[in-house]
Amino acid sequence: MELVTSPFFLAGLFFVVALVYSSVGLGGGSAYTALMAIFGVSALAIPMVSLSLNVLVTSVGSLNFIRNKHARIRLVLPFLVSSVPMAYLGGSLQLPRKMFYWILLISLVFVALRIYIWRDTAVRLNISQKGKIMISLIAGSILGLVAGIVGIGGGIYLIPLIIILGLGTEKEAAACGAIFIWLNSFSGLVSRLQHNSIDLTDYIPLMAAVLAGGALGSFIGSFRLSPRTMEKILGAVIIAAIILLARKVMMS
Repeated sequence: MELVTSPFFLAGLFFVVALVYSSVGLGGGSAYTALMAIFGVSALAIPMVSLSLNVLVTSVGSLNFIRNKHARIRLVLPFLVSSVPMAYLGGSLQLPRKMFYWILLISLVFVALRIYIWRDTAVRLNISQKGKIMISLIAGSILGLVAGIVGIGGGIYLIPLIIILGLGTEKEAAACGAIFIWLNSFSGLVSRLQHNSIDLTDYIPLMAAVLAGGALGSFIGSFRLSPRTMEKILGAVIIAAIILLARKVMMS
């Protein structure tokens, strides 16, 4: 485990990320990826660890949302049809280090844009049912591929998309986001385990932290600070990662 800080310090940060993100149905993969990039985890390990952490957080979140009857399988199914096989494909790709960092960098830029610019999910688009299904299939394939490659689950995009398309309520969107992230992360992780030999036991402190944070966050469904405030704080971390990754890419 290549870190420039204590794994237990990083585990503390991951606990906070899992707590906040799971409260709104997210796995936190974008923040995990950003933090690991900042603190020196190898490029080969980052997606596998992020996918593993996403699975742990959204396992608990999915169960809590399903138990409270917020989940609608028919709502999330069109996204899953295209995303799950693409997540498996993404996990099987053996990308050169520099290409991985470029894809990771672009993904994090989009996450930052989502947090700071694409904020208004109160907008509703008047689209036919066929159009909604087509958008769902296209969005699912893109998010699934990215999930498998870099370990970002895609829920941070999926949840507002469901609301904008008028497909469900915020609670239903959060439930679908948790299920979406879980299935895609699991698909990408299975593929990566078949093609890589990373020892995940080195990352047990991080896994324990996100499992605890995810259980608490998804149970209470909220936090003292609003999800928007916490998103912006985590967005600042992602921007820092973007700067550091851009420097790595340019210098390599």
